Amino acid sequence: MDREGEKLHRDQFGDTFKWGVTTAAFQVEGSCNADGKGPSIWDTFTARKGRIKDGHHAGTACDFYNCYQQDVALVRRLNIPNFRFSLSWPRLLPSGTGQANRKGIDFYNKLIDSCLENDITPWVTLYHWDLPQALEQKGGWTNRDIVSWFSEYTHLCARTYGDRVKNWIVLNEPMVFTGAGYFLGLHAPGRTGLKNFFAAVHHAVLCMGEGGRILRSEVPDAEIGTTFSCSHIDPWSSKPRDIKAAVRADALLNRLLIEPVLGLGYPVNDVPVLKGLRKHFKEGDEEKMKFDFDFIGLQNYTREVVRYSLLTPYIHAKLVKAEHRNVPLTTMKWEVYPAAIYHILKKFEAYPQIKKIYITENGAAFPDTMKDGKVDDPQRLQFIRDNIAQVLKAREEGCRVDGYFIWTLTDNFEWAEGYHPRFGLIYVDYATQKRTIKSSGKWYARFLLGQNRVAEVL
Repeated sequence: MDREGEKLHRDQFGDTFKWGVTTAAFQVEGSCNADGKGPSIWDTFTARKGRIKDGHHAGTACDFYNCYQQDVALVRRLNIPNFRFSLSWPRLLPSGTGQANRKGIDFYNKLIDSCLENDITPWVTLYHWDLPQALEQKGGWTNRDIVSWFSEYTHLCARTYGDRVKNWIVLNEPMVFTGAGYFLGLHAPGRTGLKNFFAAVHHAVLCMGEGGRILRSEVPDAEIGTTFSCSHIDPWSSKPRDIKAAVRADALLNRLLIEPVLGLGYPVNDVPVLKGLRKHFKEGDEEKMKFDFDFIGLQNYTREVVRYSLLTPYIHAKLVKAEHRNVPLTTMKWEVYPAAIYHILKKFEAYPQIKKIYITENGAAFPDTMKDGKVDDPQRLQFIRDNIAQVLKAREEGCRVDGYFIWTLTDNFEWAEGYHPRFGLIYVDYATQKRTIKSSGKWYARFLLGQNRVAEVL
């Protein structure tokens, strides 16, 4: 619903607020071995039996590699002024280092130029989880050499595209790709255990700092950020042990990666097991972990409720699943809780070191269906409206939030869940690759016109 009965409109946010939409290379591009691209850890992971729901893979995905002009035209048609996408490391450097792939470089040149020709500002994410498999065979994120590998990759991207790209994001959700990929084994590369997790976390933090410094030196007029996955966390009850469990879960899920970047170190006081990170430190790391980002990207979809659990190792905290709490759910079985984005904004606003915040992902998956050539998705439309209203509430209270990007443009390959969850503003028929704008996409297009603007109404 509209906040307090008031009609929500773009002009309430001011002229400088950034509105956009987000995608990720592996989830949309397809053409996973075309034109010299090397394999990524996700190509390898999806080929393993039982890793992805129903055996889905991203060999074709949304065929964005061949359909990018059509999709950029759709971004323009939806009146979306900012398009965030990621570069595929193995498409640019098939072996992770060394000789660059000319055809991969040319693809992103064409994509960036297409955005600019359509008056769309490109926002480039350097790393959205698709590590070259050749580097994983050398230890991947557990090998400290990844700092130099990532530096080489960042230099290449900045020098190649920095003349036209001025908005850069270093890493996407490092807590997810280290936690799910190197501790739980649910995502690529499928490793498990604290030893792998601690190494991957520390090296990801070092890469954020080093990536930021390289971009600053190579593209001095750039706006540079990095993004973090964030879930608002509430305790299951008012009992002290549940409250303390929620604090520990918050430290692990929301604070672990950002606080060292801000110069605060790892939150070891709240989660003592994190002292194990120290074994990966070398002299000077405290300074190398820090970087003064122009903005921090926050990515929020839901909240989590946490209770004390003696049997849960390391943090003695357990998530109470949303499907057990009698709350509205998305296809991902995440709670629909728009106030979460407000609470997350207020939480990160409290860090004085953060200059500016963008919501770089927010959205929801629902069971969309095509009927009479149309896709009506009222649940997603309401979700987006309610979340935008919560962002406005935080902004009006003085929060330094200056942008909002929807996840995502088109339905796509949703990692371990395959093609089942649909997050897009645009419906994709994967058999034909036909695109159909959903009612939520049409609403966003009208919203972005602003109160006093005149343009085509979809």
